[in-house]
Amino acid sequence: MLPDSDFTNSKYTGQSTKAAYWMILLGTICAALALVTGILKNNYTFCVSTLFAVAGSLLLLIGASIWTVVVNKTQVINDFPLVTRSAGEIPLGITMSSGPAIPLLWGAFAALLLSVVPYMISPPFLVMLVTLRPAAALAVVAAFVASSVHAIPRVTRTGRYLYQEDGTRFYIKGIAYQEQGEVIESDDNHFLEPSTFIDPLAIPAACTRDVEYLRQASINTIRVYSVNSSLNHDACMKTFSDAGIYTIIDLALPMNGSIDRLSPSWSSNLLDQYLRTIDVFSHKSKNYNQLVGYAAINGASTFRNTLADYLSCGSEETSIDLYGLNDYSWCGASSFQSSWAGTHSQFADYNVVAYLSEYGCISSPPRLWTEAAALLSSDMSDVWSGGIAFSYFPAASAAGQFGMVTVSADGNSITTSSDWDALVTQYGGATGPNTPSQSSVAASTYGTCPSESTFLGSNTLPPTPNESDCGCLESALSCQFTPATRNYSAIVGELINTGCSLLGEAGGSCVDIGGDGQTGVYGRISACDPTVKLSYVMSQYYEAQSRNAQACSFAGNGTVNSGATAAAASAASSCIASPSATFVPTSPPTLSGGGASSTSTRTSGGSNSNGGNSGNSNNNNSAASVVAATNALVGVAAMAFVGVASAVWTLV
Repeated sequence: MLPDSDFTNSKYTGQSTKAAYWMILLGTICAALALVTGILKNNYTFCVSTLFAVAGSLLLLIGASIWTVVVNKTQVINDFPLVTRSAGEIPLGITMSSGPAIPLLWGAFAALLLSVVPYMISPPFLVMLVTLRPAAALAVVAAFVASSVHAIPRVTRTGRYLYQEDGTRFYIKGIAYQEQGEVIESDDNHFLEPSTFIDPLAIPAACTRDVEYLRQASINTIRVYSVNSSLNHDACMKTFSDAGIYTIIDLALPMNGSIDRLSPSWSSNLLDQYLRTIDVFSHKSKNYNQLVGYAAINGASTFRNTLADYLSCGSEETSIDLYGLNDYSWCGASSFQSSWAGTHSQFADYNVVAYLSEYGCISSPPRLWTEAAALLSSDMSDVWSGGIAFSYFPAASAAGQFGMVTVSADGNSITTSSDWDALVTQYGGATGPNTPSQSSVAASTYGTCPSESTFLGSNTLPPTPNESDCGCLESALSCQFTPATRNYSAIVGELINTGCSLLGEAGGSCVDIGGDGQTGVYGRISACDPTVKLSYVMSQYYEAQSRNAQACSFAGNGTVNSGATAAAASAASSCIASPSATFVPTSPPTLSGGGASSTSTRTSGGSNSNGGNSGNSNNNNSAASVVAATNALVGVAAMAFVGVASAVWTLV
């Protein structure tokens, strides 16, 4: 090598070029990953793509800088003279050149850096920035670098209280969070309950829109009344989890997804629905906690207290963990003594966690929400662990119009009310006492369950629904329910009533499909889906009419099963051999797509999410997202081409 120049056998130069090689290689890989993840139009993949693009830019910047310095230093050889005795100084004849490699490398860096800009200004990435608190944003970066995931603190039950992992007492500062579905007024719908529902945890844009309002109000829990287990809830659950907000999720759905209070039964469709919901949300967090609760409407103390005792009797295995009471007795500028002292004293010795699953009287507007401060004070903290204010979204009921915000027509923004401002003030100034300490709380004791003479409910539980047995019966029945409409939930009950009436006139009965929770006597078919029950009743009537095809019509909703040979009663005895069996059920198959027929197509937040999609923006946002995504992808694609070309040219 040549002395007195930079063109020497330098270990430093060799190590530098080796480092530059790896920087360029890793930068090119990051660019390729940015391109792949950017193609997936999803809020979180946009964020990941941006991180890859930023990382790739930094790596290419370092690699390009090292190569530029090394090449510039070694180009001294171009002018290095060779000294000879005869001719003096003559050119050495060696020329050092990088060709187009260095310019291509800097071009790759510039293209990748510019590709980051559209990502940063695109709605999906801005959604991510709004969704995540600063600490959560750092957690995302940490997860990217070190595979460490931030999880919401676990809340557990000790005795009759809730505690966080550090032993701090946990109080529910909650709000009901669900837009109201379609309400059909009728004589048997005294509470104006909706017949459809809008799943708020499947609309990521709405969750992102609302989460900062909830945080500013110091809300740590939302209650959701109905969810569709076939939809994707990942984005919303992460949004609320990152904000430190827990979810209380009811299992019931409107119409065919709820226990009918007028004719209650425990059937396979309900069991499968509940298990699917539990399975879906149990996988959302490593800190999932299986606390089973019940929310009851307030009523006469003789009914309310006996029901509460029934739900928490026997043993820990058969008792609930959380008892919720919907109580609207505090109205306007009332007081603890005037409104809640009586109920409080009657629950003084209750053995499990109690909270108000709804509160917020509207009969004396405006709502001052002073009851929120009382609920979280020492006057009530020895019994109650907070409550759920009703309601975030507008909701009509027999009592009037609830709701503290209104959603804009495009779903992109909300307007708060004076009710909301008052709740924010009260929740913000209330902190429940951190007593008693978790270590001092004794385990719950469970009393004897109320007798049938004092409580109209038997201690003999209904059989565990068996989907396999019910499926066996359905396929063996001679007249099968084949509805003429997809929305058959509304007609099943009416057809069962019609079928039982006709069957009674023919000398039969519907005792096999019924059950009596007061006496603890349940029919052989009582645990099957209502549609199977209907097919059973239709088959019995069809057979009683000497298998006349017209007797199976039921206004076009029945079809003769030509392959059935056994009578309905015989098929039931064969398929459901142990009608009183109880066992631990297994999880049903997972649904996909819009599996819940009662889910409303109306959306909040300008997006409608379905299975496997984290949320499509509304039309305006969608156009902006596509433009931004396309610009970013063009930049990444250009960088990928230039980066690969420069890497090959430089390294070969």
